[in-house]
Amino acid sequence: MAKNNKKIVEKISAANLEEAIKKVQELSSAKKLKFNESVDIAVNLGIDAKQSDQSVKGSVLLPNGSGKKVRVVVFAANEEQKKSALEAGAVLAGLEDLVAKIEGGFLDFDCCVATPDVMQKISKVAKKLGPRGLMPSPKNGTVTADVKKAVSDALKGKVDFKNDKAGTVHCLVGKVDFEAQALLENAKAIVKAIKDAKPESSKGRFIKEFYLNTTMGQSVQVAVESL
Repeated sequence: MAKNNKKIVEKISAANLEEAIKKVQELSSAKKLKFNESVDIAVNLGIDAKQSDQSVKGSVLLPNGSGKKVRVVVFAANEEQKKSALEAGAVLAGLEDLVAKIEGGFLDFDCCVATPDVMQKISKVAKKLGPRGLMPSPKNGTVTADVKKAVSDALKGKVDFKNDKAGTVHCLVGKVDFEAQALLENAKAIVKAIKDAKPESSKGRFIKEFYLNTTMGQSVQVAVESL
């Protein structure tokens, strides 16, 4: 019988967010792998994810940006709004032409913004956008008449979060080469946004477990009591 040679990964914990950030930066493989890893959080919540009234989702503008290059597309019929979107930094702005492009397989973008009046017309690409978390939604500010602000916020570092089927929220905090204080401020902003999104029907402890990790690095568990 072949021996099990899987490496046992030591569980790492931290007393608070500040300590955890320092640990994930130390454990990062970025220098060895020569790329700038992302720093992410995973928050296991005390919700029943099967219940629609207990879903946790929202968005937050990271105070120090995400460090990620974001490509934004805008669905709009009004020519002035299209122009504003492109001037703000959107890679594409349109309606029928953009819908046709996405139907043809174009998905090379990270965020979709839409004006309220075109939502019915873009429903035909909902099956392509929805599973990727790209469908515009009023709850995260991507369905708005102020497309200029929506595009600007996305480029500045606005991130969305939503619990998965296991009741866990995953969210980008920044890049591993950020100053530790910048990552700490971003992480605190996300924690506050998640707490603010707590459903009224959720009872008991809301944040059950909290982890911080880099793309290729080990997870560090953060003491929930410190949050």
